[in-house]
Amino acid sequence: SEKCLLRHFSSIGFWGLVNNAGISTFGETGWLSMEKYEKFADVNLLGSIRTTLAFLPLLRKYKGRIVFMSSIIAYFTLGNGIYSMTKAAIEKFCDALRLEMKKFGVQVCIIQPGNYARSTKIQPPVSAEEIWNELSEEEKAVYNKEYVQERANFFNSILSEGSTNGNEVVDAMVDALTSPAPKARYMVAKLKEKALVFLCALFPTVVMDSVLSYGLSK
Repeated sequence: SEKCLLRHFSSIGFWGLVNNAGISTFGETGWLSMEKYEKFADVNLLGSIRTTLAFLPLLRKYKGRIVFMSSIIAYFTLGNGIYSMTKAAIEKFCDALRLEMKKFGVQVCIIQPGNYARSTKIQPPVSAEEIWNELSEEEKAVYNKEYVQERANFFNSILSEGSTNGNEVVDAMVDALTSPAPKARYMVAKLKEKALVFLCALFPTVVMDSVLSYGLSK
């Protein structure tokens, strides 16, 4: 239980906490049920918050470190807005926590991986048939099977490009836990992924919307 864990670590010390749990799925906004939104918020966002709050007394006591798994998808979305939403939220939670923990000597780090779908298996290949069968009648009246198939093919092509070098992300997590001077953010991504994040930060939203819309139409 939580109380048993806290008692155990109170006696032996507690150095670091890594919030790594996460789930992903594909689908346009109206395709996903409210239950699915609640599930994703519960696992990806509230799960990390619950764990952090439980161990915060020990982390303050031992001047420990807290590591959160975010994603570059916190900056933009390409068909998985529900995942992007939770990662953007966890980033803001971390930003507040990092500033508040400075006075206690607790360091907060965020890992921002690029596409490592082939390493983590966080997202299985998308089935257009399954998506279509789960759509409400209202959504089926707006979209058609061909469109859903195109979106599924697009997303599956992104998944297939994922890096298999998952050790790169693990190395960043280790550095965040052990470095004398850890970074606030570790972006572990390909150059083109980093460039896209940079563009999102630099250019007006209307420009990035055009770029991303063009990418989605390919």
